[in-house]
Amino acid sequence: MTAPRLLYGLMMTGYFGTLILLTAWFAWLYPPVKTPVSLTLLLLVGPLLLPLRGLLHARRYTISWSCFLALLYFIHGVLEAWHTAPTRTLGMAEVVFTTLWFIAAIGYIQATKEQSLEK
Repeated sequence: MTAPRLLYGLMMTGYFGTLILLTAWFAWLYPPVKTPVSLTLLLLVGPLLLPLRGLLHARRYTISWSCFLALLYFIHGVLEAWHTAPTRTLGMAEVVFTTLWFIAAIGYIQATKEQSLEK
């Protein structure tokens, strides 16, 4: 397996890990008490669906701007990890997934830089 393919796989693991974690978190594990579940999912999971098509097609531009999205979810994970025990572990898991997503995406962009210059 080449380095770009490995980095792409790690990036997609981090992305889908974040997507699945947040969906499970706010729909089943610890649903919000004061707001509707559907609104929370729309606001927190909805933005994750924006880069899905570009990430699935390994488009470098989409991968690069999705790093900004990963940083926003990283901040959310850090803030949730600061709370009480139930959300602490979920927040730490979110930090792990978003860090994997971000670092692998940056690595993939660097590893495929030469390929895009040849086109």
